[in-house]
Amino acid sequence: MLIDRLKPEIRSKRRGQLSKSTVLLHDNARPHTAAHTVETLQKQKFELLAHLPYSHDLAPSDYHLFGPLKEALRGRRFTSDQELNGAVHACLAAQPKTFFFLRA
Repeated sequence: MLIDRLKPEIRSKRRGQLSKSTVLLHDNARPHTAAHTVETLQKQKFELLAHLPYSHDLAPSDYHLFGPLKEALRGRRFTSDQELNGAVHACLAAQPKTFFFLRA
């Protein structure tokens, strides 16, 4: 089964980079919430990050923030969490002050 090969594939491609555990972000799509899928992920000891069907915490201003951040980080590889954090902080620090003003 494909999901049984997932963890070894992730390990072979990451080789200890970034966080040590594998965290999956699942939306609430039917294949992700199927009993067999959930059972297999638990058996494989994946850590699952809950994804709400709608997050009232995610405002339109978040889309304004994350789009440019994704663009700035696209294609880059990071060897540690600290390196990734530094790149995010540098990207945000490079934005003009008006970038953070609320937009209607």
